[in-house]
Amino acid sequence: GAKPGVNYTEGAVQKEKKRVPKLPDLIEKRDWSGALGLLQWQMNMEGMTEEQKLKEQEDINEKRFWMAYCYSHLGDFEQAMQKIQEHLKHDTEPEPAAWLWKAVCLFGLGQWKEAEECALRGPAGQLQNRILFHTAHRMGDEAKLMIYHQKMSNSLEDQLSLASMHFLRGHFQEATDVYKRVLLEGRDNIALNVYVALCYYKLDYYDVALEILQLYLSKHADSIFAVNLKACNHYKLY
Repeated sequence: GAKPGVNYTEGAVQKEKKRVPKLPDLIEKRDWSGALGLLQWQMNMEGMTEEQKLKEQEDINEKRFWMAYCYSHLGDFEQAMQKIQEHLKHDTEPEPAAWLWKAVCLFGLGQWKEAEECALRGPAGQLQNRILFHTAHRMGDEAKLMIYHQKMSNSLEDQLSLASMHFLRGHFQEATDVYKRVLLEGRDNIALNVYVALCYYKLDYYDVALEILQLYLSKHADSIFAVNLKACNHYKLY
């Protein structure tokens, strides 16, 4: 029954519904923790009618997929892997992209070969190519690396993936060139200034790195990474 002293009127319920954020809005804002909280709340079956539970059960596997998606963006690959495994096990028609996200989790856990095998089970496309591009690098397979490199498009995601590869291989000038090109196309990607600054730091241009870093710090003064990078540049200069 209802708890004493709590009046669940229809108006109050409607008001409560209005306050609950929508999952697509949280995903779009990249509020991964908020999205996870919402999904966990939705998956809590307590206080539901049998009819509601039945309907919710139908959606539960989709929620597992989105939980894995959020966990992987938070860097918690073990939790993400657990949810993806549950999704693939219990859903008769799992999301085809689930194999790619499983590959992302395996990559995050340092299991390169398994990540490659999983990615090949997922749908072909840019995400699959990016995963295979990076697994080839980690496994030292230069022939495969060049094949996936040639398939890179001009999309933002592919270009950032390419820049990160240049950085990993110590090609800091090439990485800087890619980041600058992306910045010219979209000034809104202000966080890229931190990556440009990191490249200049690696190239020993500490004063230039500080100047570029300030563009980001003027808007996000509490960024631990940017503050640390600024301190490293100051140390090298003075």
